[in-house]
Amino acid sequence: MSGTLVSLALIFTQLSLLAFGGGNTILPEMQRQVVDVHRWMSAQDFGALFALAQAAPGPNMMVVPLVGWHVAGWSGVLVSSLAKFGPSSLLTGVVLGLWKRFKDRPWRRVVQAGLVPMTVGLVAASAALIAHATDRSWGLAAITAAAALAMMLTKLHPLWLLAGGALAGLAGLAELG
Repeated sequence: MSGTLVSLALIFTQLSLLAFGGGNTILPEMQRQVVDVHRWMSAQDFGALFALAQAAPGPNMMVVPLVGWHVAGWSGVLVSSLAKFGPSSLLTGVVLGLWKRFKDRPWRRVVQAGLVPMTVGLVAASAALIAHATDRSWGLAAITAAAALAMMLTKLHPLWLLAGGALAGLAGLAELG
């Protein structure tokens, strides 16, 4: 068990420092580590935990303690949460001080402009990974596509889309294909 906790700590500490542009940017690597490398769960289980975390109120990275719980119970929750949120919080504090200190420097605008497309790409990769892991039929893929379009084209709250997806699943639409 202690080896598992050490592995959780190492994985989530690394992910903490790589979560540039938001927590969802590290989902592909998190999924790769817990599903492919350590085989702690299936891709479908990871997708289900991610969906549960997104439905819950609070930070969008609630999937971290859920993965910790799945892998090692309460100890896993504590280790994964501290490892994921601690290092990035400390680094953010240091960088924010420097960012304010150099607020009038021309290079700051260039850095900021370059970070935007990188962050968008990382978030898009996360979305593709979760969709690939969970869309096991044409019906599920259609529900995912409809929800993505609704998010891009409307101002619907995500919980309405989750409810719509649940209703589509209850109606049997997810089993098509």
